[in-house]
Amino acid sequence: MSAAASRVFRGCRDLMANSFSSAAAGGKRPAAAAAAARAVVPPKVTTKADAAEAKNLRGIMRPVPVSAALSKFPGGGPEISRAGAIKIVWAYIKGQGLQNPANKREILCDEKLKSIFAGRDKVGMMEITKLLSPHFIKTN
Repeated sequence: MSAAASRVFRGCRDLMANSFSSAAAGGKRPAAAAAAARAVVPPKVTTKADAAEAKNLRGIMRPVPVSAALSKFPGGGPEISRAGAIKIVWAYIKGQGLQNPANKREILCDEKLKSIFAGRDKVGMMEITKLLSPHFIKTN
């Protein structure tokens, strides 16, 4: 058992010390070894869900405060991530059928889109991120 454990831990003396002392005591730990084992804080176990949630709250996925115009937009709120804002804007554009049928890269703005796109009638699909940028309030 100790040979297999040493292969797993590859000679980590701190971890192996407890197993050797318990084997020498006939499988029972002395009081000092039991107290030392309780004093050691076990490492934090992270699950895949915890890691994925932590990863989602970084960069463009982190919710930030937005302007009043963007928070009133359908699907908006007081805090939205940059990726989430683009997602709800595109869902609105596709749901309302606001893409130009002749040129799919062009969006024909209605009144709700004009409120967040600086009053423009037409917007190119590559301009959406640039036009949404002023709506995100910087926090320090």
